[in-house]
Amino acid sequence: MSDQKTPIDFYFDFSSPYGYFGSLHIEKLAAQYGRTVNWHAILLGPVFKVMGIAPIANVPLKGEYSHHDMERTARFHNILFKRPDVMPIASQHAARAVLWTQKNDAAKAVNLIHTLYSAYFTENIDISKLETVLRIAGDVGIDADKLTNALNDDAIKDALKTEVAASIERGVFGSPFVIVDGESFWGFDRFNQLESFLKDGKI
Repeated sequence: MSDQKTPIDFYFDFSSPYGYFGSLHIEKLAAQYGRTVNWHAILLGPVFKVMGIAPIANVPLKGEYSHHDMERTARFHNILFKRPDVMPIASQHAARAVLWTQKNDAAKAVNLIHTLYSAYFTENIDISKLETVLRIAGDVGIDADKLTNALNDDAIKDALKTEVAASIERGVFGSPFVIVDGESFWGFDRFNQLESFLKDGKI
C-alpha cells in the first residue's frame, strides 16, 4: 500500500487579505506533514452571488471590524501588511495569469502568486489592472508576450469559469479555503485546526 499523502487544496482570491495571510503559511504547514499544495486561484464574486451576500469589507459594521481585524491579525502573526487603498478589487486577470502559468511552469506559478499578493497587500499596487499583472509576471520570469496572447484568448477565460464552478461544487465559499482528505477549513483563523488534522487525521 502506498504511503503517498494527498495534496492540500488551497483556494484563494487575490482580493482576500486572509487568503494572503494563508498563502504565506500553507506551504510550510504542508511540508511539515509530508504534503504538497494544489493552488486554486478563484473569484469570490460568483461565489457571493450564489450565497446572496456582499464582500465583508462592504458590509456595515462588520466591514469596519474586518479592517481592524486584518491589521491586528497581520501584527499577531508578524506578517508584512498594508491595507490597500481600494479593497476588494477585481482579480480575474491575476487569476487567469496564474491558471495559465500553472499549465506551463508550476514553480513559476507559485512565485507569481506570492509576488502578486505581496504587491497588493504590502505595496498598495493595484493588481486588478492587466498591464500590472503582465509586468509582475515578466518580473518573475514568465514570457509576457505568451501570457498576453493567452489572456486574450477565450480558452483561459473559460478555464477560470470552470475552476470557479468546480470550487463551488466542492463547497468552497471563502478565501482562504482548504480541503484535505475530505475535510474543509475556511479562513486563516482555522489553520490551527488544520494543523491538528494534518498531524492526527482527526479533530
